[in-house]
Amino acid sequence: MNQCSNNQHPPAQTHPTLAMLLAAVISLWPRFFDGRQPVLAILDPVIIKTILVKECYTLFTNRRNFGLSGDLESALTIATDEQWKRIRTVLSPTFTSGKLKKFGSVFLAFIFSTSLLSIFGAYSLDVVASTSFSVNIDSMNNPNDPLVTYIKKYLSFNFFNPLLLSVVMFPFLAPVLNKMNVSLFPSGFLDFFLNIIQVYRRKSSLSLCAFIPLFPALSDKEIMAQALVFILAGYETTSSTLNFLSYNLATHPDVQQRLQEEIDATLPNKAAPTYDAIPQMEYLDMVVNETLRLFPVGGRIERVCKKSIEINGVTIPKGTVAMIPAYVLHQDPEYWPEPEEFRPERFSKENRESTDPYIFLPFGAGPRNCIGMRFALLSLKVAMIVLLQRFSFRTCKDTSVRIQPFRNFFLMSNLNLPCCSLRPLLLVLSLEAKVNKFSPSS
Repeated sequence: MNQCSNNQHPPAQTHPTLAMLLAAVISLWPRFFDGRQPVLAILDPVIIKTILVKECYTLFTNRRNFGLSGDLESALTIATDEQWKRIRTVLSPTFTSGKLKKFGSVFLAFIFSTSLLSIFGAYSLDVVASTSFSVNIDSMNNPNDPLVTYIKKYLSFNFFNPLLLSVVMFPFLAPVLNKMNVSLFPSGFLDFFLNIIQVYRRKSSLSLCAFIPLFPALSDKEIMAQALVFILAGYETTSSTLNFLSYNLATHPDVQQRLQEEIDATLPNKAAPTYDAIPQMEYLDMVVNETLRLFPVGGRIERVCKKSIEINGVTIPKGTVAMIPAYVLHQDPEYWPEPEEFRPERFSKENRESTDPYIFLPFGAGPRNCIGMRFALLSLKVAMIVLLQRFSFRTCKDTSVRIQPFRNFFLMSNLNLPCCSLRPLLLVLSLEAKVNKFSPSS
């Protein structure tokens, strides 16, 4: 590891004042409007459990839909009611233990081909593209590949798109624009991915493509929608969390050393991580969870109320968006003493047993939680294990103490996280090594 400085670095600060400000605003005005959409912010774990679990199938099945999604209306994150239930049922087998074991070799192949920590995004993009479309795009070395170009256009979607803001402010425009076939995604863009799906339908040797077995149950457009939302969710979750993980480890060398010791004890002599070995690394899980507490990929969780209901003394009118601010919950000092501090011990077995599960929601909860949660966690754990077996993260004079985590109101971002750029974390050694087969057991 070529490092910039050996000096100790102050602990990272994660804008606790922002969480405190949001909590104060919510306590004063829990009911507000997003444009013309009534929203109710929920911080009570009892109500959260009712919304996400108990009444998920009856009253809080659907997420907010801004419309204008075109052929992506059938995507798992957008689909509603019976269509969502059908697609969720079809997709669930994709993320079983047996399927995840097959994906392991993909994770290893791409992390070994990565030479700089500044391209965690490339690793994440290559993994989700390979498992969604069964292609090895190597986005770092082939940035002009058509698939890379189109995926990057998709990933650069702007939540402040004027068309989207217009629909938020004037919801009555959505059905009119839908009838005019106006979409947030250009037709040529979606046609490109639809053509890939149709080509793959005629092939039979794509064993690693997650969605190939779904052809009998889903239409081409439905498969395309799931593949694209899988890319968006998988890319954002993995790349951002890897960057935040590296930042936390660089600024907490004692945690990093303990984690490396656990990895070396579980996988001696830099042995390739296996599906069965990874769950044995309890401290790795603690470090990942604490990172997700500080930097949840989804800052807010939303469900639309189908019928007026009173829960635990709180009335939620029909049509209201019940909004659960995960970021605020994760920074609440009532649940997490000194919440701005990075302390993996919060997620030890002993502490987890006494922690309400509905105050820690990095992937949501209930029947409509993130279906790819296990995939995302496995992907980032494999990457971190391989790196920590060979290198250590270090800070330098350019590493920022205070980081700005939000890209928009919905997603955490790895933007403005300089410790994962080339200067603060300089990794100039190429990770050239023979990729051992990701075996299903040690």
